[in-house]
Amino acid sequence: MAKDNITKLYNKLKKDYPDYLAAWNGVTAASRGNGVIDDHTSHLIQLVAAAAVRSEGAVHSHVRRALDAGVTPREIEHAILLATTSIGFPAVVAALSWADDIIGKAGKPAKKRKG
Repeated sequence: MAKDNITKLYNKLKKDYPDYLAAWNGVTAASRGNGVIDDHTSHLIQLVAAAAVRSEGAVHSHVRRALDAGVTPREIEHAILLATTSIGFPAVVAALSWADDIIGKAGKPAKKRKG
């Protein structure tokens, strides 16, 4: 689903079902705010979870949020790669492709390490 469509749907939910969306946002805030994991790490965990369920839209969303929170493209790629033995190579390749959709648009190419 394209970002424009997601934004339209989000705005429609916000207008038509404000209590529902407020509850969802409350769950999100409570899960982030009541733990010991920092934001940087929590964004990577959520990203890998999205990759695990093969949700292109969620991977896009979590990559955007991670970049906004200061996570580097290289860290995003590495987090996804770490999931290989758990979610399988095809799922990892798909998730890397979806992550690159956003990283490329953000103008933040991942820098490859030398050596």
